[in-house]
Amino acid sequence: MRRAVVVGATGQIGRAAVGALARDGWEVTAVSRGGGRDEGWPEDVRVAAADREDDGALAGLVGDGCDVLVDMVAYGASHARQLGSLADRLGSAVVISSLSVYEDDKGRNFDTQSEPNGFPEYPVPITEDQRTIPPGEASYSTRKAVLERELLALGAELPTTLLRAGAIHGPHCLTPRELYFVKRNLDGRPRRILAFGGESRFHPASVHNIAELIRLAAAQPGTRALNAVDPEAPTVAEIAGAIDAVMGVETESVLLDGPPPSPVVGDTPWSVPVPVVCDMAAAERELGYRPVVRYAESLPETVAWIEGRLAGRDWREAYPEMFEAYGDLFDYAAEDAFLSA
Repeated sequence: MRRAVVVGATGQIGRAAVGALARDGWEVTAVSRGGGRDEGWPEDVRVAAADREDDGALAGLVGDGCDVLVDMVAYGASHARQLGSLADRLGSAVVISSLSVYEDDKGRNFDTQSEPNGFPEYPVPITEDQRTIPPGEASYSTRKAVLERELLALGAELPTTLLRAGAIHGPHCLTPRELYFVKRNLDGRPRRILAFGGESRFHPASVHNIAELIRLAAAQPGTRALNAVDPEAPTVAEIAGAIDAVMGVETESVLLDGPPPSPVVGDTPWSVPVPVVCDMAAAERELGYRPVVRYAESLPETVAWIEGRLAGRDWREAYPEMFEAYGDLFDYAAEDAFLSA
């Protein structure tokens, strides 16, 4: 039986990936810091507790060897070298990266987006041939870039598939962008303000589609970087409408030309001045990939998960990482003042 070790198994992608591999006949060891188990996993999935930073613990779980190591949380040079040190015991690796490694032809990227005219203008769609940010240790994006560079350099020594994920969505997400509209609907807000005419597109990536890419890449080892996004990139207005449909509400969208008038009015987690849309032809060609779910189809479980986590709690308590990343997403007083003006 083919053996897989999945690191970061109880995170949002890990839960789906462990299930996909186990149902495909893999003997799976699901590794997380707490050693937890997802209720949806087959019973024969083995769970283990280990710290990602503990080289000895990870080596011990790999043991004499495994056919694939799937790593949800690796970034930076140290993690690349850690995986490289296990190359003689690994058949291959599948590692989650990010589309934030891309930069445009003027050197703009997600790290420059807060600067004047600093938001990257990528081609539509972005292919894997698009240039990437210089690697380094300065930011999340540069650390993902150095991770990619060092793993790809190993070549046949450790065949590694890097999956450049977009805006990840699904249950168990700690920073669900969908929260922006779900909470407004729960609070009975009749209108929402959308900058850039509601046309912003930031390519989403379902945990189930990423898990399918992991399953396919595990069975077809190779050295490559592939985009990992959904089959479509809906606009923010389309996302809002789809969430409304799931929740059975009708909400008016107030569309604004141009950027948000203030950081707390009209600035959704998807609001970007130009599209960020990726191409999936390489994964289709190299892996035979076909998406297992479309964005709107995946929303019911995402919405239900968010509603359950919010029940009886302040949203900042339920989603502290979301508050840290985006600030106050629900300044209704500021929104009402703007609409009144």
